[in-house]
Amino acid sequence: MSLDPIQQTLDRFPFQINPHVEQARAQLTRWVHDTGLVLRDSARERFEHADFGWFASMVYPSADAGHAELMADWFAWLFLVDDQLDDGADGRSLAHLAEVMAAMRSVLTSADFGASVAGRRDVPRAVSSLADLWRRTAPDATDRWRRLFVQHLEECLSTAATWEAGNRLAGTVPDEATYIAKRRHTGAIYVCMDFIDIVERIDVPDTVYDSPAFRTALDAACDVVCWTNDVYSLEKERSLGEVHNLAYIVEHHHGLDRDAAVARVCAAIEAQTRLFLATETELRQTFPQHAAVLDPYLAGMRSWMRGNVDWSSRTKRYQSAELVGPARTGEYLETTLLGSQG
Repeated sequence: MSLDPIQQTLDRFPFQINPHVEQARAQLTRWVHDTGLVLRDSARERFEHADFGWFASMVYPSADAGHAELMADWFAWLFLVDDQLDDGADGRSLAHLAEVMAAMRSVLTSADFGASVAGRRDVPRAVSSLADLWRRTAPDATDRWRRLFVQHLEECLSTAATWEAGNRLAGTVPDEATYIAKRRHTGAIYVCMDFIDIVERIDVPDTVYDSPAFRTALDAACDVVCWTNDVYSLEKERSLGEVHNLAYIVEHHHGLDRDAAVARVCAAIEAQTRLFLATETELRQTFPQHAAVLDPYLAGMRSWMRGNVDWSSRTKRYQSAELVGPARTGEYLETTLLGSQG
C-alpha cells in the first residue's frame, strides 16, 4: 500500500526540527532509567527504536532546551503507558486499572503538584513518574491550563482504560463515528496540543479556545495526526490483533480490501487538512486581537501534523511485530509500570 498521499498532503507544512534534539534524547535515556520506566535490555531496545526524543523535537521545534527535554519525557510516559494498556495484561484488568487511574488522579489534583509522590518505589512506576512530570510542568502553568490539561489527560486515560479495554474483552470492533470521537482521547492528542501553551509560554483565552472555529481547527488537526498514526501503524497493530485503528475499522465495516481502506483514510486526511487551513484563515480574521497567542498555537498544530508524519514514516515502532525485536510483548513490557511490584 502506498503512503505517498499522506506525505504529499502534509508537505504543505515545512520540515522543522528542534536544535536541542540530541540533548532531549540524552535526557530521555537517563529519565526512563532513573524513574524505572525502562529497565530490561529487551524493553530498552524497543524503546530506543521508537526515538521519542526525536519525535518530540519534530513536533515542538521551537521549544527551548528545558521544554524539549520535558516534552520528550512526557512522550515516553504516554507511549509506555499506552503500550501497557494495548498489549499487556493490565489493559484487560478493569478493576486494577481503576485503582491505578485513581492514583494518577490524586497526583494531578495534589496541592504539591505530585512532588511528594515523585521518586517513590511503593507505587506503580507510571504513577511516580507522572508525579515527576507534573511537578516539572504544573507550577508555572495557569490555573485554566491545569484544569484543561487534567481534564484531557483523565479523558485519555479513562477512555483507554474503560472503552478500549472493554472492546478488547468483548471482541467488539467499534463503529467509525464512535471511534473517530474516542480516538482524539485515546491518542492523547488533546493532551499533546495542550503542551503548545507550555512550550510557547502562552495561554489561549476561553473566548478563543471555546469558539466553534477554534474547536473545528483543533479537531481537524487532531484527526490528521491520529489517522496518520493509524495508517502507519496498521500492519503492526493488526499483527497483534488490535482493532482500534481507523483503516481497519473502515476495512471491516465497509467490506473493503486493505489498500482501498487505506486510500479512503488518506483521502479523509487530505479533507481534514483542507478544513484546518480554511478554519485557520477564519480564526485569524475573527480574532485579530489575539494574534499573539493564535499565531504560535496554529503554528504548533501545523508542526504537529507535519512532524508526526515525518516521525511515523521513519520510526521502527510501526514496523510489523515480527520485524521489531523483541516480537513477544512479554519481553518489552515492564511489570512494575502499572503493577504494584517493586
